[in-house]
Amino acid sequence: MKALEGVKILDFTHVQSGPTCTQLLAWFGADVIKVERPGVGDATRKQLVDVPGADSLYFTMLNHNKRSIELNSKNETGKEVLTRLIETCDVLVENFAPGALDRMGFSWERIQEINPRIIMASVKGFGPGKYEDCKVYENVAQCAGGAASTTGFLDGPPVVTGAQIGDSGTGLHLALGIVTALFQREKSGRGQKVLAPMQDGVINLCRVKLRDQQRLAAGPLKEYSQFGEGIEFGEATPRAGNDSGGGQPGRILKCKGWETDPNAYTYFITQAAVWKNICDVIGAEEWKEAEGYATPPERLDKLNEIFGRIEEWTMTKTKFEVMDICNPLNIPVGPILSTKEIMDDDGLRKTGTIVDVEHPERGTYVSVGCPIKLSDSPVEVTRSPLLGEHTTEILSEVLGYSGDQLDEVIASGAVGTPKPMAAE
Repeated sequence: MKALEGVKILDFTHVQSGPTCTQLLAWFGADVIKVERPGVGDATRKQLVDVPGADSLYFTMLNHNKRSIELNSKNETGKEVLTRLIETCDVLVENFAPGALDRMGFSWERIQEINPRIIMASVKGFGPGKYEDCKVYENVAQCAGGAASTTGFLDGPPVVTGAQIGDSGTGLHLALGIVTALFQREKSGRGQKVLAPMQDGVINLCRVKLRDQQRLAAGPLKEYSQFGEGIEFGEATPRAGNDSGGGQPGRILKCKGWETDPNAYTYFITQAAVWKNICDVIGAEEWKEAEGYATPPERLDKLNEIFGRIEEWTMTKTKFEVMDICNPLNIPVGPILSTKEIMDDDGLRKTGTIVDVEHPERGTYVSVGCPIKLSDSPVEVTRSPLLGEHTTEILSEVLGYSGDQLDEVIASGAVGTPKPMAAE
């Protein structure tokens, strides 16, 4: 039995933040019914298409393990079908523009009337306030949530990260909110609203930078490189390049082959507990007990010199040789892995973090599997649905429509033209 088996999710999400959330719930066993516009579907189905005539990787990698129904929610019969789905489902998830559900005639109050136990979960760009009606995308969320202002190097502009912390990060927050609301419903018997603003999610992921903002009142942030360089701190947490920003100084350093390989780098942390091991490895035995180097506070104004010396050593080794040498000595290091290296990693494939998926239109593609592992609820990643692939199945199996009723719904234009189930 899957962890969320028996839970029905009405998925009104599109693009990335919402689909990330509902895909995670589907991986844990929830029956996720993706509602899509007839003939159009999720906008990402046809964005960044790499295989003509097939759904894009953007769509397929965010919509595994779901069923798709084409439904015209503006059609009167379509509204009746949607009402039935709301009656039947445990959770409605949406990331529409603010007020879109209200304009469809399905306000939160109306949804509660239909099903008092339903949980309505929403992704929005901003929470209630002066920006709540603004449209937000990934990089906007990173900028408004404090990530961009603290990312990059001190002498350069703010930088966004390749990790989708605004979209996918918010989806993960929303999934936690939904599961928590389902747990509370077991005791209260009532549904509730769950809201996950993208700005709030990014702020949560940037909490250590808010920590540093408050520490500035007590003086300079000594673990930041600019302290050792004698650069004055301003009023806000600065960009810190590749500094660790924590109690254990760290940097990204060049490794053998960096001249031609853009990812021939390692992350190296000078953890206090293994300082003597580091000195031995890099041939700097004189630093073990030397004045100005022996203790962590003494070293803070010399980090550029120390990491420069370490980099002289790492440049003679591949990033994997650095791992092989340092790990047995408990020196924290990690290779900068490219996306290709990650996709080819046997260990990640063995754990199901990287998976191959078969698709009837595009063939085999590589995707990310479930990042969370439950011992009693293993995840099998199945392909994303074709547009409207499960329309008839959902109407009959979930809502109990008979043959005549199906014919009437189809004739009304409330749903897309039913398609035969795709052959695998």
